[in-house]
Amino acid sequence: MTIARIVFAHGQLPSKELEKIMMDFMQKEVDVLISTTIIGSGLDISNANTIIINRADMFGLSDLYQLRGRVGRSERKAYCYLITPPLNTLKREAVQRLAVIESFTELGSGFNIALRDLDIRGAGNLLGAEQSGYIHELGFDLYQKMLEETVAELKATEFSHMFSGEGKPAAKRSKSCDLLFFFDALIPDYFVNATHERFAYYDKISKAPSEQNIDALANELKDRFGSLPEEVSNLLLLTKLKLTASALGLEKIDMQKHNLTLFLPDQHDESLGNRNFYQYLFTSVQEPWMQKYKPGFNTDKKMKLVLHHPAGTATTPALLIHEYSELLKKLDQASKEQAVE
Repeated sequence: MTIARIVFAHGQLPSKELEKIMMDFMQKEVDVLISTTIIGSGLDISNANTIIINRADMFGLSDLYQLRGRVGRSERKAYCYLITPPLNTLKREAVQRLAVIESFTELGSGFNIALRDLDIRGAGNLLGAEQSGYIHELGFDLYQKMLEETVAELKATEFSHMFSGEGKPAAKRSKSCDLLFFFDALIPDYFVNATHERFAYYDKISKAPSEQNIDALANELKDRFGSLPEEVSNLLLLTKLKLTASALGLEKIDMQKHNLTLFLPDQHDESLGNRNFYQYLFTSVQEPWMQKYKPGFNTDKKMKLVLHHPAGTATTPALLIHEYSELLKKLDQASKEQAVE
């Protein structure tokens, strides 16, 4: 019996020597070929009918499938022997891999093996939470909405130089105001247990077009799950505040215990229509209902209006949100009156 060895990976043997060994094996001048896994790279040797894979437990399913495919490439019946330590000493995943390669022996079983490999190893980051997040819990519509908002924000800020040629957004674009706050505003899992239901309500609340719709959602939550926790009430009140702030064209609101910062829009923002924002704002800050907040402007890169909450007044989150909502409604009314003039 003639035995030849290819013990190194491809490229570590002189090409002529490797070619001679392979030709001798194909012409049956060599009976046994000992090789590394380089043999699984697609070599077609039709007269090979038996392969013995040592320490098969160390290979992945795709490697085992490729190695096994080196035999049985003609009309001759082929055999594949997998040599492993005792099965009770192997890891669970290794035993599963061996069982799969043993079960699927038919021609064209690669797809089934790939599916089982996915089951054993998991989908990894490409389809896992680290890469894609919890899309199945969020729902695709809400995920897509969040993705679009994030992309639009990055285009307008960090990557604005790359998208400067796209032109200004349409004048009728509805700009959403971002909110920062110091308290909890959410739907807790102890109130709505099912994750998909919680995110469904988040989606409904975020898309509510008016305060009436938000009140209807509040009644629906009460009817289904009972009295609203403080966090849920805060969330609904904040959504109402956001509607008014978005109508005003405010870009962001930072709400803290003792002050409120309004991030003002660009005075040339076409989404405000015919409203002269700074004109009506400078007029409004002289009003008695505004003076109690000691308004002051800050021009740190972005024009901001800082309002200080009067000392000694109620500062619970719900009362603060309600008071600031009323304040913004007065600003909104003043802006409309200014636009008419």
